[in-house]
Amino acid sequence: MPLFSYQAVDAGGTRTSGEIEAKSRGDALRKLESNRLQPLSVRLKGEGASDDGEPSSSAAPGDGSATLSLPQIVHFTDEISDLLDAGLQLEPALRLMEQRRELSKLKGIVSRLREDIRDGASFSSSLRRASSSFDELYCRLAEAGELSGALPRILRRQALFLASMHELRNRVIQALIYPAFITVAGVVLMSVFMVVLVPQLTSLFTKTGQELPLITRLLIATSGFVGAWWWAVLVGIGAGLLGFWSYVSTPAGKLWWHREQVHVPLVGPVISSRYYVQLSQTLATMVGSGIPLLNALRLMESATANLYMKGLLTKVVAIVSEGGSLSRALQRVGEFPPTLIDMVSVGEQTGDLATSLEKIGTRYDKELNIKIQRLTAVIQPTIVIFMAVMVGVVAYSMITGIFQAVSGLKH
Repeated sequence: MPLFSYQAVDAGGTRTSGEIEAKSRGDALRKLESNRLQPLSVRLKGEGASDDGEPSSSAAPGDGSATLSLPQIVHFTDEISDLLDAGLQLEPALRLMEQRRELSKLKGIVSRLREDIRDGASFSSSLRRASSSFDELYCRLAEAGELSGALPRILRRQALFLASMHELRNRVIQALIYPAFITVAGVVLMSVFMVVLVPQLTSLFTKTGQELPLITRLLIATSGFVGAWWWAVLVGIGAGLLGFWSYVSTPAGKLWWHREQVHVPLVGPVISSRYYVQLSQTLATMVGSGIPLLNALRLMESATANLYMKGLLTKVVAIVSEGGSLSRALQRVGEFPPTLIDMVSVGEQTGDLATSLEKIGTRYDKELNIKIQRLTAVIQPTIVIFMAVMVGVVAYSMITGIFQAVSGLKH
């Protein structure tokens, strides 16, 4: 009978490995599940494997081309965490999800995940192959959940976080609808002024022979330039955008752009607060699930998308790996807020770092909502006032020129 080597997590969350005799890989999986073991990888003895203990690439990898929207990812995460919380193993839970009619849009992804897991792949590696919509942080958290035996809890936390980010995005979009409408209307109105009305008034002003006010002459000159060189303006704008995109696509440019995003007034505090929420809540879940702090920090480091924040976390990881405390590492890096550092220090002193990190996440989540409201409250009147000033200047220039021409004709 063939011999299979396996890695699995037992009911207590401890990772274990060994060998088992079975007729096939599927039979080995069933034997492990009957022994209350959650398989992470199962492969035929002597079969090639990657360095991380995963099955070789011959284990039915997907192309990752399927895409999911954020609400679909939240729905999937909610469903799988509920089923795992109910006591189901991963493969039966996915099979049940595959049969549910209301999850029709997710069936392709769920089917691919179940096939990979049935063949012995881990859940995290299956997610990477199933769809590119599962980002690095999501997959890393799933990996941490498998290693710690707290996969349902970590998935539940991830579902709540993704749902809050989706709600946040919707609030920002709704707040920007009116300013966007005002901007488009203002641009259309300005275009009509410059292309239609100003040239007609220019011919009238020329016939009077009167010297026009400076502001009116500037308006006429601008209108003439736009009318003659509009194509050059569009080419210049396109070239500028292309150049900017090319620069921020380079490693140095991307780092610069990510750093500037964090330090931009009004927008920067929103980005940094969102990261602190994500960092603290994720670390709280992993540390509370028994994952060592250093391993949790390394997982967060590898999954951080913002290169500037990732660089800061890299410095923190280096200090902690040398034996320093988390609060001391955050303080030495110097970019993290004092409140966050103080609350981490309290958690280290009381021996309950996970609870302190949870409180930090709650605090910064409230601050994030306040900063979003402040940002949207500033953006709307700013855009309205700017467009009103622009239209008012053009209208004033035209009316002043008309009055000057009419007064010249009376004399």
